[in-house]
Amino acid sequence: MEGANTNQSQQQKYQVTIHFQMDEEFMTLVPPHRTYINYLINKGIVDSYTVSLESMRSWIVMSGTSKKEVLQILEKSPLAKYWSIEIDELYVVDGQPYRLPQLQPN
Repeated sequence: MEGANTNQSQQQKYQVTIHFQMDEEFMTLVPPHRTYINYLINKGIVDSYTVSLESMRSWIVMSGTSKKEVLQILEKSPLAKYWSIEIDELYVVDGQPYRLPQLQPN
């Protein structure tokens, strides 16, 4: 990853909770934001991305070498100025996407 500290080359998983407020400008920035999130997903940096308009929150599980690096990645989003961000390092990450596929007999 660009800007990664070589002393901290071990990737960790982080849970990011984002609180946001919306206005007209926010909505115009959603398409470029989605392009950026898709880029991060395709690069394997973001594992999952969810948004609730009901609570005006978003949750992201992502990889990084530190909380600082995760924040630097997120601050590149066009929507970053609308966000209040909490970042927590995860100890356990489990779920169907992290498991081997089940074998299907022919």
